[in-house]
Amino acid sequence: MTEVLGVVGQSLLEAFFMFWATLWALILGFTLSGIVQSFVSRQDMQKLMGDHKPKTIIHSSLLGIASSSCSYAATALAKSLFQRGADFTTAMVFMVASTNLVVELGIVLWLLLGWQFALAEFVGGAIMIVLFWLLAPRVFPAKQIATARERLNAKAAADAREHGITEASVTEDLPLRERLRSRAGWVAAASYTFSDLKMLRKELLIGYLVAGVLAVAVPASVYSVVFLQGHGFWTDLENVIVGPFIAFISFVCSVGNVPLAAALFHAGFSFGGVIAFVFADLITLPLVLIYAKYYGWRLTLRLFLVFWAVMSLAGLAVDYLFRLLQISAPARPNQIAPARVEWNYTTVLNIVFVLIGVIVYVVYRNRGRLSPESPYAADLVCGMQVERANPGATTMLDGATYYFCCDQCRDRFTADPARFLRPGTTDVGPDEQVFSPGERPLRKLE
Repeated sequence: MTEVLGVVGQSLLEAFFMFWATLWALILGFTLSGIVQSFVSRQDMQKLMGDHKPKTIIHSSLLGIASSSCSYAATALAKSLFQRGADFTTAMVFMVASTNLVVELGIVLWLLLGWQFALAEFVGGAIMIVLFWLLAPRVFPAKQIATARERLNAKAAADAREHGITEASVTEDLPLRERLRSRAGWVAAASYTFSDLKMLRKELLIGYLVAGVLAVAVPASVYSVVFLQGHGFWTDLENVIVGPFIAFISFVCSVGNVPLAAALFHAGFSFGGVIAFVFADLITLPLVLIYAKYYGWRLTLRLFLVFWAVMSLAGLAVDYLFRLLQISAPARPNQIAPARVEWNYTTVLNIVFVLIGVIVYVVYRNRGRLSPESPYAADLVCGMQVERANPGATTMLDGATYYFCCDQCRDRFTADPARFLRPGTTDVGPDEQVFSPGERPLRKLE
């Protein structure tokens, strides 16, 4: 028992030191993500995605980079864009970019694994998008895509009838210069920052804890059985194929899979295999089940296999491209993060960014007072900030409209509203939602 407790303690310490090494980067990344989400118009996203021409793919990739890094939120947003007329290939490219080409992911990769991995993320992400763009029109039949869009529209209409919801009118955004000068825009940025953090808190916690366990408790002999080593090209090929499978069964996505990637590289996984694993946050089992609910199993199976193929090929391609350019993979560290807190640049940056985080949090906590006419609402289930004019899903209960990032959160809420509502509250607080001006309930939720 003493030995087990010792391993558990060492695993927790390893997880904490990995978290400490990346704390300032997480705060910086989430804050930048919140700012971009607040000031980039989602209406513009929809207008630019009607086809899959090269220019459209580039624009969609850039908009994806500017969007949320949460895999679940990106999946729901891509579904909404597709439902509203975006080309299927372009909507999927947007989803790939929004989860694999984001600032916080690159910074955390740099800190835990080295600048080579951060560079490989962006280079490999571009390769993955090009591969998907080339394959998608040849793999996804137009009839299946049309059926999937009809399926989504029919479900949206049925939900509206069931829950008595009328479609909210889309308001025009202010010009960017005015938004940058507005208090409401910065309040929204703070809200996006903390709503994204609330969404990903479990992913981050699981990622660091699992990485700590893998780094301390799993002997190297286990990895030698799972991963080929010392067989040249066949090792590289096997690793990039196995990497996405590990992501599929691990359930950890977004920034949360970076600590796990560091543990895999520490254990002997190849450079390309680790990159393929990082890219594969869009094919975790829960997300595959969501795709099936959105698009049907026939299209989902094709999407899953295409994603797996392009993620593996992108990992292999970036590995060999870096070798060709003589960019060596970083040496495998004896430890993933320093096993102590030192007075160095990491500690100074952590202190500075924690103070910045406190300021952002104060703005977030006082958002109702600072911006009483906010067009946003909080998803009571996952915490994501949702635009009232463009929610992923809505429902009504006791005369109030509730907004959600996706159907799954709405369904969890309607199954047990008391779990997510705080009794006896009527004012707008961090988690409550009220009617926007002009909204009226059609009927209560049965």
